[in-house]
Parts: sequence; C-alpha cells; structure tokens
Amino acid sequence: MFENSCAFTGHRPKSFPWKYDETDPRCAALKATLAEQIAALAETGVTGFFTGGADGVDCWAAEIVLAMREKNPALKLHCILPHEGQADKWSDSARERYHSILKRANSVTYVSREYYDGCMIDRNHQLVEAAGLLLAVFNGVRRSGTGATVNYARKLKRGIVIIHPISMDITRIQGGR
Repeated sequence: MFENSCAFTGHRPKSFPWKYDETDPRCAALKATLAEQIAALAETGVTGFFTGGADGVDCWAAEIVLAMREKNPALKLHCILPHEGQADKWSDSARERYHSILKRANSVTYVSREYYDGCMIDRNHQLVEAAGLLLAVFNGVRRSGTGATVNYARKLKRGIVIIHPISMDITRIQGGR
C-alpha cells in the first residue's frame, strides 16, 4: 500500500487571501487544481489517501477523494488525526464537514486522545511516514506546519507534488530511497 499512497498537507483557510470564503473564484480554482492532481494520481494507481483532517486543504482533499470513491471504490481515505477534539473550536459548518468526512473514511486513527504540545507535528510525521507521496498546497513559507511537513517528506525522500495556492503552479520533486 505504501507505494500506492498519498498524504495531503496544506494551509488553513486563514493563510489564503480569500480566508474562509470558498465561493471566491481563487478558492474554486485551487480546489479544481487539487481535484485534477488527485485524479491524475488515481489514474497512475494511487489508491490510498491520507488526510490529517485540518480545516482547509486537508478537508477539501478528503472530500475530493470521497467524491471520486463513488465512481472508483478502490480509492480509500484514511484519517490520521492529532487528537480527538481537533474540531471542537471550529465553526459549526467546518465541524459538520469534518465529522461527515470521518463518518465516510475507511479508517480513522488518532495520535492521542488528548491534545498535547507537538501532537500536530507528530500527526504530520505519521502522514508522511504512511505514504509514498506527499501532495502539498504550499505557498513557500517554510516556517509553517505545511513547510515543516514538506521538509520532512524531503528528508524521508518521498515524492512531493506542490500546488502553489495563488499561481496554481505545480512543482514535482522526485522521491527515492
């Protein structure tokens, strides 16, 4: 499964110019690009997808996989979550989306039952370790959770596909062990 799997990472909505407005054409364009990249991976035989369930890119990617799974039941969505209360302080709509994803996922695992300092980093490491490839929506800011996750994937020599959230440029970094 490892070689035929992909983990997601990306920024929270507050990091994008459109913030939480998913009706913004730039957000729609990013979601469309994300869907194109996920579909392309599925066409090459990637069937296992791992999300950390964070608000924004993680949930968007999860929803795309779940929609694609309706036509291709070989696709599997696995949630690796930092702690059980991850969505407790989110908006009602974001919490509903999150719980809907968890209900439909093929598996849900938690790094910890309770929050602890570093559980998000541990979650990100488990995501990278679980998959042969990382698909990142990354604006280039290295001092971010997404930047640290991309760097960890480089360290582990994973293949990486980066979508720049504004330009929609795609960068591919070959993995290899």
